Amino acid sequence: MQVIHISEPIDYSKIENQNIVLAMGFFDGVHQGHQAVLSEAKKQAVKSNLKLAVMTFDCYPKMFFKKIKPDDVNYLTTVEKRISLFEKYGADIVYIAHFDKNLAKLSPQDFVDKYMVGLHAKILVAGFDYTYGKREIANMQTLPQYAQNRFKVIEVSKKTMRNEKIGTTKIKRLLNEGKIEEINCLLGYKFNFDGEVVHGKARGRTLGFPTLNIKPFKQQCIPGIGVYAVKVKYDNRWYEGMASVSHNETFGDNPLTIEINVFDFDQMIYGEQVEIEWDKYLRAPIKFESVDELIEQLNEDKKVTKMYFENN
Repeated sequence: MQVIHISEPIDYSKIENQNIVLAMGFFDGVHQGHQAVLSEAKKQAVKSNLKLAVMTFDCYPKMFFKKIKPDDVNYLTTVEKRISLFEKYGADIVYIAHFDKNLAKLSPQDFVDKYMVGLHAKILVAGFDYTYGKREIANMQTLPQYAQNRFKVIEVSKKTMRNEKIGTTKIKRLLNEGKIEEINCLLGYKFNFDGEVVHGKARGRTLGFPTLNIKPFKQQCIPGIGVYAVKVKYDNRWYEGMASVSHNETFGDNPLTIEINVFDFDQMIYGEQVEIEWDKYLRAPIKFESVDELIEQLNEDKKVTKMYFENN
């Protein structure tokens, strides 16, 4: 699979001179709604004997239109994670478009001419709510007018679960509430992200529950405060464990941390990258009156976590 970075104005020497099926969207989370777009695009590519290309942006376009600071925007999936998911769903080419003021000022017609026709799209597939400018004039209903019969437009309908739209905004809300199992149903895979193992205060080790302290990508969405059953991937091997997203209330007022007690793991891997898969919400954080009460609860959490993985 090719990954090609483009920006405005486009350097067309980077673009392969061949017709494609083009799937478009931001695809944060690559959830089941997004997967429906990718699946339809792949079906059209196979049917037409064309390569499947996917185009996404490197940051949220709304930052420029709503004047939001980059640090105030969080993502379910990094660009790298999205790329790996695109490959899983059959993409041959991924275009990562750099969204900046030059791209933001393009008219809908210019965007279609440059980023759809210019990429040699013969079939364009996107979700029902895809926009490429102001929603009232640059939507899927107006796209055929801008296409001018140069490519076919296929609109993928809204995907729902329990009569609610499957969408990134909803998933982020549920993530903040710690509803991991519901999120995993909406995603169609286990929510996961990478993080760096950093030094903590080593309290867990003194309690008999050593932890990996995780520093995620700065703009990574993380689960809400609570204790979770998780898996950690290091050196191509998965380990079971339990994670705490908390302020370590028992020990006073502390910054929010992600700490994971990894079962059957005793390696010192500071500075290394690990992948964390979030499987189940276990309980809310508790401020214990004593360290002994905390240790008793940690033993119970470990028992429940092990039982969960045994049954799943």
